[in-house]
Amino acid sequence: MAGVLYIVATPIGNLEDISLRALRILKEVDLIAAEDTRHTHHLLSHYGIETALTSYHEHNERHKTQVLIERLRRGANIALVTDAGTPVISDPGYRLVTAAIDAAIKVTPIPGASAVTAVVAASGLPPDRFAFEGFLPGSKKERRARLLALKDDTRTLIFYEAPHRIKESLSDLGEILGDRDVVVAREVTKLHEEFRRGSASELAAQLGNQEVRGEITLAVSGSSGAAAVSQATLEAEIRRLRGAGMHVKAIASSLAQQYGCSKKSVYRLALELDKKA
Repeated sequence: MAGVLYIVATPIGNLEDISLRALRILKEVDLIAAEDTRHTHHLLSHYGIETALTSYHEHNERHKTQVLIERLRRGANIALVTDAGTPVISDPGYRLVTAAIDAAIKVTPIPGASAVTAVVAASGLPPDRFAFEGFLPGSKKERRARLLALKDDTRTLIFYEAPHRIKESLSDLGEILGDRDVVVAREVTKLHEEFRRGSASELAAQLGNQEVRGEITLAVSGSSGAAAVSQATLEAEIRRLRGAGMHVKAIASSLAQQYGCSKKSVYRLALELDKKA
């Protein structure tokens, strides 16, 4: 009788963020297939788990998939884990899952930590509809093409990003998607967890010449469906409405709804124009 392939979510930072069921499965299976055995060994040692480990990563998954499928066919139960979070989601594992399904082997998810859902929940952006886009392309040309394709998407957009590319990506986000509300979540659940909120241009300016480190998840507000508006148009509209006696807060709400831009950005722009007046 064939074994079971368990897809086991592990902590994305804080080692306490693992379920009792996940710990039981990791103890009971015959083998754990891990993206980085050294990383997973640290987790297992923390909980006193001595289950055998084998590597399963992007460089060996083609060959290793067949090896693991054969063991499953012979009755072994195997847990798949990655370095952090839920396997398969922007991590190795899809090839193994599909091969197990094709071989009529039972695949069981053991849910748990996920940077995507953690950031959506804490972002303050609309959570009812969101799209996870994985890592933005490293190439500037490809990254800008991806963002352009998402320009009219009304869902909250979630991306992973490397720390050394975050400033360049924020610049492209602001230029292509407009100055929408953005959240930069860094080192989520870890000691130096940080959530920065603002427009793309504001966050790029905040980061300035800082050296950014750690795992980063980006959350970006979706398109309102309205056409993009230039700053010159916004400034002209703000001056007109201020001249008509409208308060800054009301102007921000009105123009954000009219043009599909960030209410916070309009509010800040209106305050800046008041100072210059």
